[in-house]
Amino acid sequence: MPAVRLGKNHLRWCDDCNLPVLETMKCPVCGKDSREVDLTPPGDVRPAFQHDIDLIRRLADEQYGPGCGIAMLPDGHPVFMNKAPSLDRMDEFIIDGRTIGSIRYDLGKGWRLINRIQSSIRIAPVMSKGYVVIDDSAIRFVQDSKNLMAPGVIDASPDVKIGDEVVIITSDRKAIATGVARMDAAEMIASEKGVAVKTKHYKPEEPQISDKEYTWDEVVKANEKIIQERIDEATSFMHKTIAKYEKPAIVSFSGGKDSLATLLLSVDAGLKLPVLFVNTGLEFDETVDHVHEVVEKYGLELIEEKAPTDAFFGNLVHFGPPAKDFRWCCKTNKLGPTVGAIMKNFPDGVLSFIGQRKYESEARHDKGRIWVNPWTPGQTGASPIQSWNALHVWFYIFYKKAPYNVWYTRGLDRIGCFLCPASDLSELEIVAGNSSRYDQWEEYLDKYIEDRGLPAEWKDYALWRWKNAPQSIREEVTKVTGKDIKDLTRQTKAPEKGPLFMNVQEGYSPCVIGFSIEAALSRPVDIERLEGFGHILGSKVGIDESGEWLTINNMTVYREGSIISKANVENDARMNIDKLFELIIRSEQCVGCSLCVARCEQGHSAWRTEGWRSTPTSASDARNVLDPVLQ
Repeated sequence: MPAVRLGKNHLRWCDDCNLPVLETMKCPVCGKDSREVDLTPPGDVRPAFQHDIDLIRRLADEQYGPGCGIAMLPDGHPVFMNKAPSLDRMDEFIIDGRTIGSIRYDLGKGWRLINRIQSSIRIAPVMSKGYVVIDDSAIRFVQDSKNLMAPGVIDASPDVKIGDEVVIITSDRKAIATGVARMDAAEMIASEKGVAVKTKHYKPEEPQISDKEYTWDEVVKANEKIIQERIDEATSFMHKTIAKYEKPAIVSFSGGKDSLATLLLSVDAGLKLPVLFVNTGLEFDETVDHVHEVVEKYGLELIEEKAPTDAFFGNLVHFGPPAKDFRWCCKTNKLGPTVGAIMKNFPDGVLSFIGQRKYESEARHDKGRIWVNPWTPGQTGASPIQSWNALHVWFYIFYKKAPYNVWYTRGLDRIGCFLCPASDLSELEIVAGNSSRYDQWEEYLDKYIEDRGLPAEWKDYALWRWKNAPQSIREEVTKVTGKDIKDLTRQTKAPEKGPLFMNVQEGYSPCVIGFSIEAALSRPVDIERLEGFGHILGSKVGIDESGEWLTINNMTVYREGSIISKANVENDARMNIDKLFELIIRSEQCVGCSLCVARCEQGHSAWRTEGWRSTPTSASDARNVLDPVLQ
């Protein structure tokens, strides 16, 4: 997966003190040089909570034997997590100033521990599983970037199977390399040829283990100067922005860490601003409680705008499950209530301080610190923490000893709607195991599967999260299930024929930053039939190789009846989808009578007739015939 650096890596380390250092080239305790910790981009590193540490330890014990978890991550040593690009989710973990390993969530398998040399060094003396013993004569070949061949194996843990993550050790328990087994234990011991282990990390390293311990309070105290500098700059920015725009100012608070930091900054700035909380109706119960707790603790005014009770589940009847590329829910449950709250409470406009950070995404990296939202009339957005990374945010929250959302301690690194389609499968698993609200979603998905004739895998792998899954996901699903994803997403039952009507949600999407229209037809579409008429609206027309969706310029029509229209200009998106709906009706109602052929300047030669259907053979011919009808 491609990695993008969205900002400077601010995690540094003093090796003499074994101390995490925020930003500065010199250790704030001893004054010696600090060094940058090697991280995979984007490098939005965060503190590990006990849930994260327990997960890593459990995986270490399961894969390599009891005692490996505590040997890898001993108590008293602050641990950091860094989300790295992956098909689902992968987190590197950092301790004693080194990125020593990672955990990865694989579809169909769940979490796995991926060792590096430093983590292997820590567990090698206590391993009772997952090891392969190398002959001394083969060590130099492995450390010269070669795989471990079967003749170089003198022993292996009996539990080792093909595909397992393994650690290659010497007979005296020195870690040499890590890799993936290409043979079962018995085969690699007995075989005289072939690759036993495909190596990944093999360069020799000296152990990097410190006996110096710290609490998080001590780490934060040591970095107090940098934290205070960030506070001073951000609070100054807030005062200057308020003076410049001369509008009522508020803090937008979602219940997540970034908006919490922004709220705390407003308090530190002495502003005591009203707090706007848009309750989408899809929040965790704990998030709603947290918002009220924070507002009460700091004595602030709360403006809570709630989405209509049936905004989401009422619209599911028409739109079906939201998806990463079909986020109709952002408009019904987030944008609509936000606009309503601003128009009702701030008719002359408002300045909203928002916890946006450039490390979150490329779109937010390029957005700037102050912006005017064209889709939320009257709102000017400003982010005091635009250049902060997650460490700045968490160190500040720890510094203020402020309460934070309990879901961060349960394994989530971002807080949003409990069923958000942008969630990783690993996150949905966490939510399902900790929130009673997810039961309602499970019930809906089960009923949807039954009504639409979908296989169980559609729900098991959360394939509802895409209308058009990326190729990497398609390949992984096929690898895990042995089935093509189109067979797992195709609906074999369709609603009964009836009047054709369309439900529409349109506007700026706060989740993806852009204008789009999502629509849902009352029944499926014959996209093969529609394709013949598609050239009326544009020259780029075609059915995807999966046979499940049709593209017409910047619009996509799915066989099941979902439609997406995107455009740079709002009116273009509206006009396009209106014309598309008219075209769908025309294609559905056409009986092939050929009466419209009389309007064709090219005559009958411009049309091909296939049984009951007559379709144009070129874009210009189609427009000559049907444009007058559509107009």
